Amino acid sequence: MATSEDIVTRAPGDITAHTVETLIRERLSSAVGGARGSLETALPTIAFVAAWMWRHDVKAAVVASAVIVLILLVVRLASRQTPRYVLSAVLATAIAAYFALRSGRAEAAFLPGILTSAAWGVGSLLSVMVRWPIVGFIVAAGDPHMAEDPTAWRRDGGLVRVCQKLTMVLVLLYAVRVVVMFPLYLAGQVTLLGVAKIALGWPAYLCALAVMGMILVRGKTPLTPSEPLGTPEPLGSAEPLV
Repeated sequence: MATSEDIVTRAPGDITAHTVETLIRERLSSAVGGARGSLETALPTIAFVAAWMWRHDVKAAVVASAVIVLILLVVRLASRQTPRYVLSAVLATAIAAYFALRSGRAEAAFLPGILTSAAWGVGSLLSVMVRWPIVGFIVAAGDPHMAEDPTAWRRDGGLVRVCQKLTMVLVLLYAVRVVVMFPLYLAGQVTLLGVAKIALGWPAYLCALAVMGMILVRGKTPLTPSEPLGTPEPLGSAEPLV
């Protein structure tokens, strides 16, 4: 089973991480995807809005979006690269198409994304309140030993506190998405919804990462393993901490 010391000494690429911020920077860089994946998730939205502006036909907009997704998927598979981001776009496009076709309103295609942002915002805020910040799991995802003990990161109090701050940045991002896009949805502004979805996607996420970077650069929290935050299991127990 991975221990708290594993998290300290097994940071990918550099085993000499001396602060929580250094460790998190390394882990985030290995867990976050690149610009191509973000472009692949944005192109279906661009196609949807462009088709809607041209034809003002929900079915035509949905078809245009679906065609782009299929092309992206074929390109990924033909180049023998992971289709992870394209598959996420396939799922998002299918759900958006269902909402749009069922209601007959193009703006309904954006409702699932708005509801998802709201759910992630509430979930992220709750994770901070109960001291299980979501960013902590993102950080742990960069650890090859996560499968052995996915909650080992919680045994470092400093790591948990920094992850709480970073998770609040995500809470703000999700809140901005909902505050901006929900009124546009109610007003039926399809074009502005498309622009907002793209602008509040990867660009806004980059801004959130920049804010996280400022927090990580300025902070110097010692990376010292501490006792588990929850009630420890008796010695010899086979059950992991949850």
